[in-house]
Amino acid sequence: MHMGFSPPIGGLKPALHLLRFLRLPMSTLFRIETLTSAMPLAFAGVLLLILIISFRSRAVVFCQYLEAMTGIRLKPADVRRVYREKGREGVRELFLDLIIREDLKEGPLDPEESQNRKVSSLQ
Repeated sequence: MHMGFSPPIGGLKPALHLLRFLRLPMSTLFRIETLTSAMPLAFAGVLLLILIISFRSRAVVFCQYLEAMTGIRLKPADVRRVYREKGREGVRELFLDLIIREDLKEGPLDPEESQNRKVSSLQ
């Protein structure tokens, strides 16, 4: 068995091409000459834009959800401020505080009325 040099699978051409590519200056790696070479960069830019928009809209979506589910209207700027100051726990405390205040406005619940609604919805 020969212990010398064995060519890579696929021959020497791909290996030599790779060596030539690795010797190129770094500036040629980032040169955009055709539309095809610009597509991955454009795709990455679009994904970055979507990511930024989704992070910026979290407070707006939370406020819309809160209003739709509970009737409590809250400004996204308030949610951002509380999140910045106290983090997730602060937003959770704000949410619970608002829910409790809204429940206190409506007055006490009648347990029998609540039970009757459950029974009638099951039938």
